[in-house]
Amino acid sequence: MTRTNIDIDDELIRRAMERYGLRTKREAVDFALRRVVDDITPMTREELLGMEGHGWDGDLAEIKGKDRIEPPLERHDAR
Repeated sequence: MTRTNIDIDDELIRRAMERYGLRTKREAVDFALRRVVDDITPMTREELLGMEGHGWDGDLAEIKGKDRIEPPLERHDAR
């Protein structure tokens, strides 16, 4: 790891630290870089809820009903 001096927006750092519970600016920068590079950080609950109503407009029930093969009915012989 190397030491680098950079100019960073203090408000963005503060918001990132508060939002994700980070203790230092270094943690915030490291977290942000990993999130951008790895892109595997789960979304917060608020981010997930914010996606409601966006995206796919298909009808899953309609799709499931097309070309559906029904299983044969079971026969119960009385003996």
